[in-house]
Amino acid sequence: MIEAIMGKKSREKKERNKEKLIVFVCTANVCRSPMAEKLFVDAFQKSNSKKKINVFSAGISAMDGDQASANSIQACEEIGLDLKDHRSAALTRATAENASAIFCMTESHRALLRMYFDLPEKTQVFLMREFVEDGSNELPDPFGQDMDVYRDCRENMKESLPSLLNWVEKNL
Repeated sequence: MIEAIMGKKSREKKERNKEKLIVFVCTANVCRSPMAEKLFVDAFQKSNSKKKINVFSAGISAMDGDQASANSIQACEEIGLDLKDHRSAALTRATAENASAIFCMTESHRALLRMYFDLPEKTQVFLMREFVEDGSNELPDPFGQDMDVYRDCRENMKESLPSLLNWVEKNL
C-alpha cells in the first residue's frame, strides 16, 4: 500500500516537472497569436517562474511560412520585442492534442478548434482574455487596419498577461 502511494506521488511530481505546451491560436497566425506568443514569453521570463513551458502560436486557417504582418512587427518593436523571425504555422491535430493549454483570441476560434479537432477531454481551451474582469474577452482581428488598432490589440493582450501567468502558475 505504501509503495503504491509513493509511486503515485512520484508520478504526480514527474508530471508537474514535465515541460508544458501553451499554444496561442488566431486565424492566420500573422497578427494576434504571434504577438500573444511574444508578449507571453517576455512576461513569463520576467516572472522568474520555475515552470518548464514551451510556447507556440498557430492559426486555425494559416498558411505555413508567412511572416508576421508589418503592423504586428511594428507593434512589438515599439515595446522592445522582435517578431521579424516569426513564420506562420497551421494548427495541427498533434499540436492541439499535446497542448497543456490553448488560448484563443475569439469565441469563434474556440468553436472552430472544437469542431475541427476531436480534442482529449483534458485539453484546456480558453480565450486569452478569459480571466480579465473588465472589458471584452474577445480580441478582434486587426488585420488590414491602421497602427492604432494593432496597438489597442497589443495593449489588450498585455492587460491579460498577469491573469494568464497566475493561471499557469496554479494549473500547469
